[in-house]
Amino acid sequence: MNVPDNTTPSTTQAMPTDIYSIHATMRPNKLALVCGERSLTYATLNARANRVANALRSLGVQEGDCVAVMVHNSLEGFEIGIGLSKLAAMHVPVNYRLREHEVAYIVNDSGAKVVVAGPELVEAVELARTEVKDKSLYVAIGGEAPAGWLHYEELLEAAGENPLAGNSTSGLAMFYTSGTTGNPKGAYRPAGVPTQDLLRIVQLFELSESDIHLLAGPAYHSAPSFFSSIHLLMGATVVVLPKFDPIEALRLIDQHKVTNTFMAPTLLQRLCDVPEEALLAIDASSLKSIILGAAPCPYALKVRAVERFGQYLCEDSGTTETAFVTILRPEDQLRKPGSCGKAAPGQEIRLLDAAGNLVPDGVPGEIWTRSPWLAEYYHKPEATARSMREGFFSAGDIAYRDSEGYYFICDRKIDMIISGGVNIYPAEIEAVLSAHPAVLDVAVIGVPDNQWGESVKAVVALQPGKSASSGELIAFCSERLADYKKPRTMDFVEELPRNPAGKLLKNKIREPYWAGTGRRI
Repeated sequence: MNVPDNTTPSTTQAMPTDIYSIHATMRPNKLALVCGERSLTYATLNARANRVANALRSLGVQEGDCVAVMVHNSLEGFEIGIGLSKLAAMHVPVNYRLREHEVAYIVNDSGAKVVVAGPELVEAVELARTEVKDKSLYVAIGGEAPAGWLHYEELLEAAGENPLAGNSTSGLAMFYTSGTTGNPKGAYRPAGVPTQDLLRIVQLFELSESDIHLLAGPAYHSAPSFFSSIHLLMGATVVVLPKFDPIEALRLIDQHKVTNTFMAPTLLQRLCDVPEEALLAIDASSLKSIILGAAPCPYALKVRAVERFGQYLCEDSGTTETAFVTILRPEDQLRKPGSCGKAAPGQEIRLLDAAGNLVPDGVPGEIWTRSPWLAEYYHKPEATARSMREGFFSAGDIAYRDSEGYYFICDRKIDMIISGGVNIYPAEIEAVLSAHPAVLDVAVIGVPDNQWGESVKAVVALQPGKSASSGELIAFCSERLADYKKPRTMDFVEELPRNPAGKLLKNKIREPYWAGTGRRI
């Protein structure tokens, strides 16, 4: 990684105002991106992003237009995102795990002028075309493409490297919500994010232009994308992992002396599950920060991660719409089990009861937040309004705050179980069961009960090679929870369904139990 930086710009050349053009001038030979055997310096990245911007402009993309991009983690994905920022156009990352009708929904909903697909994803996007209402242009990266498609490299070759005149942005992106409660909605920030708030996040996570950041999770998700993008904005280096593999992630950490990475808990779990002998062959001493997010992280997993990699965990909680709501620093990970941290910079948090009243410390309430980070739903003012109250947004999370100002998420309001008129929050029970040494994964749901309306059921996946009976696990809960909270029944499965961000798909888990009852609560 000892690449000459060439930090002295020409004294006769006017300093550019575009941040990537500035990096290209100040540090032209510094590595910006590394992906396998390929890499881009800041000079080359800027030149190719300029070509992307000029090529898209030639296809009719204007400021504010949407471009849907469905690619695996790759150099091209970053080139396109930066090129769109130079156009001040909207980058719409598309989850490459979606089926064709889901892809068509996002293309239709965003009104994408252009749809770009990676080599392995052209076929899926082509299948989606039959359901796309407007006439979008389609661009294929590499390989063969169906009739009517344009080719990415041919477009770039025909485009110039000169920067476009006009206002660029630090990157307007619209991420679609996971859709676990209905059709996905495009969440975007029309005014971007204030620079001072970005700087406060950089300081809080102790990010630096000297960092080597590993992109481990999918860049179509807002959190991995944010941390990769912020490092590029600072002039750091990003190592791109196309598809997560724990051994490969560790090898890259060793090879490139990675200093930090962002991971969902499921990826951290896989990293911790690497056999000890394989870990001993890897030098991970350069790693100074593992940032967790996208889903709650079990306390037992945090303990394992700290034992293996040191006290470098930093956790954030939030949603696509809110970005960072709370942050839990490394020194608090084991001191505050179950906590998601204190309010993030710029976040104002209210915990309200069903009547809209503030609740005191220690009492669960719905989280409402207000900050400059709040997103709107694209072309859906009614949906935005439904989620807002006096400028505060709620995703339906239930939490309480302790006397030190630390927040503890109990559950999503939609997952709440009402048994005999008593509110029960599954996340609290899941946290207890996750601490049992035989439990790998767990989901707690409400199931039909003729007497109580709903009763508490735990669906459990056990650690490989370990065993536990339902009676043992229920007794384990009885020792740690009020009696009304403990599971009444328990089922065992090999694996629980989760979305790519690591969130439990509770609807899929509930469905077999509620089928034929004519009700859902």
